[in-house]
Parts: sequence; C-alpha cells; structure tokens
Amino acid sequence: MPRRIYLMLAAVLAGVAPWLHAQDQKAEIQKRLTSEFTLTRPTADRSDIATAGAVLVLHKNGLLMYSVSNPIAPQSTYKKGKITRNAFGKNFWRDFGNTMVTPSSSVDIVQRTFVDGEKFWVTKVDVKDDGVIFGLYSDPYDGVRYFGELKFPLPKGPVPADDVLKTIEEVLTVQPGDDSSASAAQPQAPSLPPTDAPPAPPKTIALGQTKDQVVANFGQPQKIVNLGTKEMYYYPDMKVTFVNGKITDVQ
Repeated sequence: MPRRIYLMLAAVLAGVAPWLHAQDQKAEIQKRLTSEFTLTRPTADRSDIATAGAVLVLHKNGLLMYSVSNPIAPQSTYKKGKITRNAFGKNFWRDFGNTMVTPSSSVDIVQRTFVDGEKFWVTKVDVKDDGVIFGLYSDPYDGVRYFGELKFPLPKGPVPADDVLKTIEEVLTVQPGDDSSASAAQPQAPSLPPTDAPPAPPKTIALGQTKDQVVANFGQPQKIVNLGTKEMYYYPDMKVTFVNGKITDVQ
C-alpha cells in the first residue's frame, strides 16, 4: 500500500510540474512587459487621459479600433506577420454587446483602422494561458478617441520571455523619450536675484503661442507626444496641445 501511494504522488507531481513551470514563465513575461510598457490610465468615461504612460508606435497595418463611446473594444490578433480581426467567436459577442447598448448600430459603429507609423497609448498588458493581450487607446481624431485590443497568441509548451518580446516588437515599440534634457543633468546653483529686484511677473500661456514661447516660460516638458502636425507637451500640472506649432488647447 505505501508503495502504491508513493507512485500515485509521484504521478501527480509529474503532472503538476509542467503547469508550475508554465506559471513561472507567465509571471516572468508579465514582469518584463510591465517593466517595458508603462500603462496609461484613462478617465472613468474614457474621454481623456488621467495618467499618461508610454506612447507606442505601430509597425504593421490593419489594427481596427472602435470609438470609446462603445462599451466593448474589438480584439485583433497578430499571427504570421499580419494583424487580423476575426469577425466570429469572441468578437461576434463583443459587437453584439455594443449593439445591445446602442440599438440599430451594427453598421454604424464608429471605427478606425490604424496603420504602420501611427501612435497610441497602452492601458493594459495581460498575459493569459493562450496569449498576451494589449489594451490600446488613441488620441482624438476629429474629436473621437478610439480603443481596442491586440492579442499575441502563445504556442503550447515553454516559451522564453525573450521570444515573446521579440514577436511583440515586430508590431509595437515604445516611442523613444525626449533627450533634450540630458544636458541639464548636472545641477547648478541658482543665481539669487538682487534683494531690491522686483518680483518676477507671473508666467502666462495663451492660445496661439508657439512652442518656443511655452518652453521659454515653463521650461522643457516632462513628455512630448508627436503626432505629425499635432504635438502635446505634458507638464506636471497641465497638458498643452499644438497644431502646426501653435497652441490650440491647454488642459
């Protein structure tokens, strides 16, 4: 009897070991991705950004995203070098859920297909048993923000974290940060104004000002998002939007 129990325990452990190894790999992949892709937190109604994270650059065509007015985001899959969206399966039920919230909208869902070179934010990175899922969120296009999911399927069996990241980097990479502040790394003692000098005038910002005027008043921003003719400068207490080099909005 003791030998039979020993054999049964050995068989159970042999079956559990691969599962435990797979969980360790998932944890390692999640850790690496969370470290590389800083998440953005949208507002509760998804109409704006509450906390800005990493800006991602897309390197493939064909990523479909829906207006954030829909309750459920569409999901696309990257496989064999292409981004595709399956109209059946889970996406069928996603669209069904959207049309239930917005009746008669099955052909009227506001959507946009993103292509190579476009940029957006990442709101989640989930490592599941069958794949890695990114939640994506765009800046406004004609006043409309879009969101969607992109899934990278994981093959069965052991998958090194380096291989997963390499596949993801075929499609998504983090936009390099602005290095213009590197020269300011060495601290300098502030110069004290004369004791009888008048107080400095308050800093002002107004629509129509140029980027140079903003930097002259407020210094270099913490983050710059460059979307072609549109740019956004992020400061600790405000976001400044430029179109064709001039301020169009301050938040």
